[in-house]
Parts: sequence; C-alpha cells; structure tokens
Amino acid sequence: MSTTQIELDQDLLEKAAGILGTKTKKATVNEALRRVIHAEARRRHLDELAAGALPDLGNPEIMQTAWR
Repeated sequence: MSTTQIELDQDLLEKAAGILGTKTKKATVNEALRRVIHAEARRRHLDELAAGALPDLGNPEIMQTAWR
C-alpha cells in the first residue's frame, strides 16, 4: 500500500463518512473507492444482461426444468 497526500473537501468527507459509517479519513476514502468499484461491476453486469447475455433466462421451457 502506498501513502499519498491529497487535499480533501472536508464537508464531503464528513458527509461520506456519515453515509458509509466510517470513523477515519482513510477508512472513508477506502470504503468509497470499494463501493465505486462494486457499483461499476454491477452496472456492467446489468448492461450485459440487457444486451442479451444469458438468453436461456428468457426461455420458459429451459427455466421450468432449471427449478426441478
């Protein structure tokens, strides 16, 4: 892990910490970064599904046998 000095908007940092439930600046920034990465991964998965990934999910015959 590396150390980086940056200027942070203290108001945004406090609001983010309140939302995230974090207690330190480091924890707040790391949790915010983690959540951004996870949100992007979820968005990409949804885009794939919307574009037709897993076409069998739309086939009632296949899905009926999948639950047996």
